Amino acid sequence: MDKVRQLRLAKDAMDREWADPELDLVAVAAHAGYSRYHFVRAFKEVYGETPGQYLTHRRIERAEEYLRVANLTVTEICHLVGFSSLGTFSAKFKARTGLSPSEYREKHVGRGAALIPGCYAMWWAGGFPQGPGAQRNSEEAGR
Repeated sequence: MDKVRQLRLAKDAMDREWADPELDLVAVAAHAGYSRYHFVRAFKEVYGETPGQYLTHRRIERAEEYLRVANLTVTEICHLVGFSSLGTFSAKFKARTGLSPSEYREKHVGRGAALIPGCYAMWWAGGFPQGPGAQRNSEEAGR
């Protein structure tokens, strides 16, 4: 398999799993069949940015969408898009867009359809807990 195809497999995995906070460099590099160090160099050579930068950009793009259309708090959006730290999320968001998440929402909300209720956005994004209690409740609802 050629180099670009191998890297594309890893990039596709990042595109699919961008919201998983556990997604790490070792797992992504494994999709390409590379060691993590060789993968970072090869990815940057082909795509012009590191895998970490690419993943951050994908997450910020999704956060922008949620801020425009979903009635969720900035903290909820932070976790939905795969960041575990609100401070890191806010700093990276501002570096990418020039606005804090709250400023971005104020600027862009009201230019389109009404905001989607947060419960629907969380359900669609798979943000509800999936513990034993959640499974029992869903089974009871099906009766």
